[in-house]
Amino acid sequence: MSTSTAIRPDASNAADNTAALPVFAAEDLGKLLLRGTIGVLMLLHGLAKMADGPGDVMVYVGEVAAPLLLIAGCWTQPAALALAVSRVVAIVLTPAEQVFALGAQGGWAVELQVLYLCGALAIVFLGAGRISVGGLGGRWN
Repeated sequence: MSTSTAIRPDASNAADNTAALPVFAAEDLGKLLLRGTIGVLMLLHGLAKMADGPGDVMVYVGEVAAPLLLIAGCWTQPAALALAVSRVVAIVLTPAEQVFALGAQGGWAVELQVLYLCGALAIVFLGAGRISVGGLGGRWN
C-alpha cells in the first residue's frame, strides 16, 4: 500500500463519480516532473546542436527524439535508456582532464552530463507513471 497522497481534480463529486475521475498519486506527479524536466532541458540542448547543421545520429536520437518521447510519456523507458547512453558517450568523449576537474564555478566539470545521466536512469527504473500517453502499464509505456 502506497503512502503517497492522492489528488483528485474535483474532490467535491468524488463519492458519486469516482470511476470517471482520474486519481493521480504524488509519485505520478513526481514522475511527470522528472520526465518533463529531463526531457525539456535535453531537447533544448539537442535543438541547439541541430542549429549548427546536420550532425551525428546520436544527437537526433539521444537529444531530440528521446526527449520528445519522455515528455509525452511514450516508450518512456527505452527513450530514457537511449538518452542515458548518449550521456555516457558524451562523458567518455570528454577530455580526461575535465572529467577529473572542477569547473569555473567550483562544481564538477561534467556535473550536467552526470545529472542528465542519473535522471534518465531514474526514469528507466521508475517508468512514466499514469500521467503519460501510455498511462500506467499502457502498451506504449
